[in-house]
Amino acid sequence: MNKYLVEFLGTLFFAFTIFATSNYLAIGASLTLVILLGGDLCAYNPAVAIAFLYAGKIGQNDLVPYIVAEIAGALVGLELAKLVLNRKV
Repeated sequence: MNKYLVEFLGTLFFAFTIFATSNYLAIGASLTLVILLGGDLCAYNPAVAIAFLYAGKIGQNDLVPYIVAEIAGALVGLELAKLVLNRKV
């Protein structure tokens, strides 16, 4: 599967869990799940993506698409939480 799509979907699920539950156990479980499903090079956070760049784990050409996918996933997760819960988050 495309690594940027994995970043997008993982961040979407993680952000949705944060906005929908606000429960630290659910948030920890969802982060664990997306890390296990996504593999070792998934960041789910722009700061981690930058750290991966400086550690040499991702290339310089991959940084911007990673960050765009993560921000887009978080925004879609927020909108999905608003839609599903029918409330302002």
